[in-house]
Amino acid sequence: MLAFMTRSVVYGGLIAALLLLAIPSLRTGQLVSDATLSQFEPDASLVSYNYAVRRASPAVVNIYTRRYSSENRLQLNAEGLGSGVIMSDKGYIVTNYHVVARADQIIVALQDGRISTAQLVGKDQRTDLAVLKVDLESLPVIPFNDSYNPAVGDVVLAIGNPYNLGQTTTFGIISATGRPGMSFNRQQDFLQTDAAINRGNSGGALVNSRGELVGINTASFQQATDIETYGISFAIPYSLTVKIMQKLIADGRVIRGYIGVDGREVNPVMARLLDAEQLSGVMVAAVEPNGPADRSGLRTNDLIIEINNQPIHGFRNALDIVADIRPGTVVPFKVIREGNTMELMVTIGEEPVR
Repeated sequence: MLAFMTRSVVYGGLIAALLLLAIPSLRTGQLVSDATLSQFEPDASLVSYNYAVRRASPAVVNIYTRRYSSENRLQLNAEGLGSGVIMSDKGYIVTNYHVVARADQIIVALQDGRISTAQLVGKDQRTDLAVLKVDLESLPVIPFNDSYNPAVGDVVLAIGNPYNLGQTTTFGIISATGRPGMSFNRQQDFLQTDAAINRGNSGGALVNSRGELVGINTASFQQATDIETYGISFAIPYSLTVKIMQKLIADGRVIRGYIGVDGREVNPVMARLLDAEQLSGVMVAAVEPNGPADRSGLRTNDLIIEINNQPIHGFRNALDIVADIRPGTVVPFKVIREGNTMELMVTIGEEPVR
């Protein structure tokens, strides 16, 4: 018995000695605690966008539309659902054209519980924007930053009322800028994002990580096939939103300049054929008979390089410059015709209603 105990003590001592050699921290009798472990963890704080949401969300409203029944003109039926953004303390709200286009009555619900009917100030189908007005005081206004320029990779949050679940925020990045109208056949450029935009989100706010307005949510990508797509949504840029809003407030509609030409982008081969060194601009492919361009002397195969002293970088750029000019204004067009540079004074017309 004594021999057994002696062997046990000797073996225990040997094991303890080996452990002390292998783990030096045990020599002081201290174990590694949670506090000790924490000093080896990276010093990272919790990432949250709560600040941005708290800044922006009070200015995002729910929009409900109703229409008179075709069978009973005194009966209003629920028609549609969407969101909107309060852009001014005077009560101006921006939403999508397709949210209110068919509405006979528009109801706006604020996040603070207030509900009001809204007046339709104006709408523009091309940009899918509309402006409403409510008669309420102490309105929360969405934060702006005119110097912010959206870039691919910027974090964005989409705020709206999807499927009437109540205000909801989804997260993503700006996937692309300058996207054309895609499957919904519009001509202006869009911001593309992978933040989820569902039915009811239309007209809501796309904001950056500071809660500043980046754009107005408008649609998710839809294909003609049965293949479902995810993570491809679009928003109307803030700069275009403000420009259209101001025009709708001023005139109740968007009055666009028009000259009546079709054009093609210029490439090096085309420039050589036109005997021109200019590699940017628009070649006039067709002129509308008796249209503003025709009456002002523009001809097919003219190369337009400046409009109103602004250099032209493409056909879309040229259309945008003309559209922003008030009809009736006379502006200089610098063109290259048969190798010679000349200036024509063109009277801008008004875009016809299509």
